[in-house]
Amino acid sequence: MNVDLASLPAEPGQENEDFAAVAPGAAVLLDGAGVAGAETGCVHGIAWFSSTLGGLLLGSITAHPARPLADCLADSIRGVRSLHEDTCDLTYRASPTSTVVAIRAGAGTLEYLVLGDSTLLFADGEGKATAVTDQRLDEVGERLRAPVDELPTGSPEHAAALAEYRDALTGLRNRPGGFWIAGPDPRAAEHALTGTVPLDSLTSVTLLSDGATRLVDEFGLADWRDVLGILGSSGPDGLIRRVREVEDDDPDGRRWPRGKARDDATILHWALG
Repeated sequence: MNVDLASLPAEPGQENEDFAAVAPGAAVLLDGAGVAGAETGCVHGIAWFSSTLGGLLLGSITAHPARPLADCLADSIRGVRSLHEDTCDLTYRASPTSTVVAIRAGAGTLEYLVLGDSTLLFADGEGKATAVTDQRLDEVGERLRAPVDELPTGSPEHAAALAEYRDALTGLRNRPGGFWIAGPDPRAAEHALTGTVPLDSLTSVTLLSDGATRLVDEFGLADWRDVLGILGSSGPDGLIRRVREVEDDDPDGRRWPRGKARDDATILHWALG
């Protein structure tokens, strides 16, 4: 098992709310999320939530290899809830949440789970790239964020419009017609994208937070095959470095309107064979 892992916070010295970890035959990546400026009701914070959930999930999927990944995620959400429901008010609309990507190898297949807007990228022996991404958050966001994208990133007007957008988005979290993400309610796990892929058809599998996929889905400067090429030549560090270069060339979001000028970026790349 040959795994490369890289992770950077949005800004130097800032807390990284992404989490990634690997065990023999299994890996997880989570991207913690909240509502900027909103009370969370949680004394621990978003990074605590994503790392605690990620640790419990990796332990569950390795300890119970026959248990479906979605059931392991639901169990892990319950576990996190039990750790802080006595100290935190989990009824807050802005209670900490996290995307989840999980994989587990066994019996000639690779099982996967994707919940939220992080990405799972497969490469086969012919160099074909196949991405599994939960598009529901993006689909809801597109309907709501036009006023945000018309304003310079980081400006007071942008911040105000972004706050309104995030408040509206939070109201659609874990609801039919909205989007699904890991939070206080274990039922969100039922809505994860899951499946299996034959292991012998793959040359690599990569887990990426949305801060690391911006070359493709935010900037349109690369496709998934290009991403595989960067990973092959420069590794996860090289891909994140390329993302940062583009972000720094457009700090005000004039060319590429976005909610954050820079974002936490995490990549776990597993080369198979």
